[in-house]
Amino acid sequence: MSGSKHFDTIAWIVSILIVAIAILFMDQGAALGIETMTRAMGYENRLFDNTRVHTIDIVMNNWDEFIADATSEDYYLANVVIDGEAYKNIGIRGKGNTSLSSVASMNSERYSFKIEFDHYDSTLTYYGLDKLNLNNMIHDTTMMKDYLTYTMMNEFNVNAPLCSFVYISVNGEDWGLYLAVEGVEESFLERNYGSNYGALYKPDSMDFGGGRGFGKDFDINDFFNRDKSTERSDHFDLGNKMSEMPNMPNVPGGFIPDREKMQGGKGGFGRGMGSSDVKLQYIDDNIDSYPNIWNNAKTDINKADQIRLIESLKRLTQGEEIESVVDIDQVIRFFVVHNYVCNGDSYTGSMIHNYYLYEKNGQMTMIPWDYNLAFGTFQGGNAQSTVNTPIDSPISGASSDDRPMWNWIVANEKYTELYHQSFEEFLNSVDIMSSIDNAYSLIKSYVGKDPTAFYDYSEFEAGVETLRQFCALRTESIRAQIVNDKTSENMNYADASGLTLSKMGSMGRGGDMPEMPGIP
Repeated sequence: MSGSKHFDTIAWIVSILIVAIAILFMDQGAALGIETMTRAMGYENRLFDNTRVHTIDIVMNNWDEFIADATSEDYYLANVVIDGEAYKNIGIRGKGNTSLSSVASMNSERYSFKIEFDHYDSTLTYYGLDKLNLNNMIHDTTMMKDYLTYTMMNEFNVNAPLCSFVYISVNGEDWGLYLAVEGVEESFLERNYGSNYGALYKPDSMDFGGGRGFGKDFDINDFFNRDKSTERSDHFDLGNKMSEMPNMPNVPGGFIPDREKMQGGKGGFGRGMGSSDVKLQYIDDNIDSYPNIWNNAKTDINKADQIRLIESLKRLTQGEEIESVVDIDQVIRFFVVHNYVCNGDSYTGSMIHNYYLYEKNGQMTMIPWDYNLAFGTFQGGNAQSTVNTPIDSPISGASSDDRPMWNWIVANEKYTELYHQSFEEFLNSVDIMSSIDNAYSLIKSYVGKDPTAFYDYSEFEAGVETLRQFCALRTESIRAQIVNDKTSENMNYADASGLTLSKMGSMGRGGDMPEMPGIP
C-alpha cells in the first residue's frame, strides 16, 4: 500500500514538472534561442487554394440596406456559403479608406467587404480563419496587382497574407469577381508565428474622410508645402495634380481632400502624413510621442510592450545592434519584392502607410499590405523613370535615413550586399510571368461576365499585357542595376518609352471616374 502511495506521489511530481517545462518553453522559448513554430490552421489549402476561382454567396434579407450604409463600416448580420459550405451569423461590413468614398462617388455599389466569422459568435471560424477581406480591385484594370504582389511575397518566403480569387453572388445572383485576402489578425499571427505570437501594429496617420484605423491629426497643408527638392521625377505630387483637376461637383469631400478643411491637430506635420512615428523613427522615450503606433495596435498591448518597442526603434534609428531589433532575413525579403513592384502608396512613398509592424521580444519585421496601386500606378509618373526606379534609393520625396526600417540595409555594406544577393535570388527563383499568365487564364472568363466591374474586358486585356511588359522591363532594369549603378535617378537600363502605366489603372479612377489631367 505504501509503495502505491509513493508511486502516486512521484507521478504527481513528474506531471507538475512536465507542465512547468511546457510553460517555460511557451513563454521563454525565443529568449532561449528556440524558434517559434508556425501552425497549420486548416484554411490555407481550402479557400486560399489559388489554382481555382472560389465561390462565396452572401445571403442577407437586408442587402439593400447594408449597401446603402456601407460607408459607415458598421457590421451587419449575414450568412455566407463558401465553396458550398454554409456559415451562419457572421459579421460583414464595408471596407476601405478612400476607396469607400471613391465607390460612392461613382454611383457604384461594388464596395470591398470585410467578414468577421467570430463577430457575433466568438467560437465561429472558417477552418481557423477569423477575418476575411473581399477586395473589389478598384483602380486595377489587371484585376491582379494585389494578387501578384502577395503571390510573389509568399513564394519568396515573406510572411504575407494568403489570397485567392473568388466569384461573389448575393442571394444567388451574380455580384462580381473579387480577391479574397487573409486578414492580418489573430489567425494570420498564429499561422506564421505560433500561438505565442508577439505584438502587431498598423501605423498610420492619414485621414482622408473615411476608413478605420487612421489618425486624426493629418495636416494637408504641411504635405503640400513640404520640401520637394529631393523628390524624383516620377513622384506623384498631389498638390499639383489637385490644382490641375477640373471641378468635380459629384465627388464627395472624402475622396479628394480639401486643403482648407483638412487642418491637422497637435504637431501638424509631425502628427500627420509622414509623422515620425509612422516612419518608425525614434523620437524620444515618451510613450505619448508615438500615438499613431499605439492607436493602431491590432493586438492587446501594455506599457511594457510600448517601452520595449520604443527601445527597438531607438536602436533601429541609431543603427545599433540591428540584428537584435530587426528580423534581417524577413525585412530584406520584404523590401526586395516591395521595391520590385514600385508601390508609392506605402512605407517608401509619400503617404507612408499600408504596412503592418510585427514585434516579438524587441525584434521587428514588416508585413505587406495593399498593393492595388503598385507597378507605378499610384505615382502617376512616366513609365521610363518608374521602370528604372533605383533599387538602392526607393524612397519617394526623402532620403533613405528618413525611413529607418529601410535605411539600415543601405547604411551597412554587409546588409546592402545581402539585399543585392536576395534580389538576384528573387529574380532567379520566382517565375513572375507564369504567375501573371496563370492568373489571367484563371479569371478571364469571370472578368467577362462580371456585372459590377469597374472596367470592361478590353481594358482588362490591355492592363494585363501592360503588366507583363512592365515586369519584363523592371526585371531587365534591376538585373543591370545589380552589376552597375543602383542609386542614380537618371538610369535608363530598360526602355519603357512605349509603356503607358495608366492602362493598368491609376489613383482616382474607377470605371466611370473622369480622367485627371497630367496623370498618364
